[in-house]
Amino acid sequence: MKGQYFITSESVGNGHPDKVCDQISDAVLDQVLKNDPKGRVACETFITTGLVIVGGEITTTTFVDVQKLVRKTLVDIGYTDPKYGFNAATCAILNAIVGQSPDISQGVDAGGAGDQGIMIGYACDETPELMPLPIMLAHKLVMRIEDVRKSGELDYLGPDCKSQVTVEYQNGKPKRVDAVVLACQHTEDILDKTGKRITDAARKEIIKTIAKPIVGHMTDENTKYYVNETGKFVVGGPQSDTGVTGRKIIVDTYGGVVSHGGGAFSGKDPTKVDRSATYMARFVAKNIVAAKLAAKCWIQFGYAIGKAEPVSVTVDTFGTGKIPEQKLVDLVRKHFDLTPRGIIKELDLLKPIYQKTAAYGHFGRDEFAWEKTPKAAVLSKEGLGKKTAVA
Repeated sequence: MKGQYFITSESVGNGHPDKVCDQISDAVLDQVLKNDPKGRVACETFITTGLVIVGGEITTTTFVDVQKLVRKTLVDIGYTDPKYGFNAATCAILNAIVGQSPDISQGVDAGGAGDQGIMIGYACDETPELMPLPIMLAHKLVMRIEDVRKSGELDYLGPDCKSQVTVEYQNGKPKRVDAVVLACQHTEDILDKTGKRITDAARKEIIKTIAKPIVGHMTDENTKYYVNETGKFVVGGPQSDTGVTGRKIIVDTYGGVVSHGGGAFSGKDPTKVDRSATYMARFVAKNIVAAKLAAKCWIQFGYAIGKAEPVSVTVDTFGTGKIPEQKLVDLVRKHFDLTPRGIIKELDLLKPIYQKTAAYGHFGRDEFAWEKTPKAAVLSKEGLGKKTAVA
């Protein structure tokens, strides 16, 4: 895009009800993989006032103490006090897990995909993480909220929170942060005399302590800050909003900058290509950008249930590619094993790593294998070894 335009992305904290559910579902997955790497997991969680329901299909040789796991996850997040509307020690927990369908299992056992679908990957050179800037800033804001809450620096904050960042672009490059939105659950300690709004002092403290350290280098006198714009946010978490696994797929990926395949990630073992192939798509796109074959790279894989190889591979570089996109497709098929078994092996996915992914985005964090760029050198050598006109 040319000229001036604005892109907005949001994130949510680990105490947001949907993210609580994602973390519980992935905690169950991790517990299965810890003792049974071949276990099959499709775990969904529902949370509301005083109640957690864990369901789905799991086939495993190990035992998972769902009650204990749910309560530990809630404690780690911070739901330990009735003042936040939800208490890990007293909430009800219902276990509704059953076995996986044998009709699906027979196709997966043979090495095929666990479902049909389209999976999207993306990378760009806007940030060191090769991610879009708006979503990275949004994630860093909610991570900052958790840091100051748990450290006690702002001891009136609760576990539930959201952020949103609007970035102004000029001719495809980030120029400045135009607007920051913060919604922070809090105790009644910072309400003004009316009891309907937080004090101006608290608002300024939140901006100074949370927003400025993250976005200050890209703000100016015209940047707008919106903090708890309804006035207050005392009632939050599952008490105010029902949560369900897999309902924050744009937060989990690229912040709406590019399309999404539609499948959620949390609670699914890596035989489910909704998750593993999306991780591989990010891995491929990031390696292409790291190889400097393009400034932006969008990847789409299409899979059919029970079939190992993808039925389609598509690359779009938005006009930034240094070689034709068909050549990029050829390089992808040559250097990346896109079968479910190949993906699991390449990214080492049969390990209990998933609960960490369930808050603050699945991409842009170098602790995960799909964020590494081991293929960049060979892609660069083969892609740029001969001068090739961009199609």
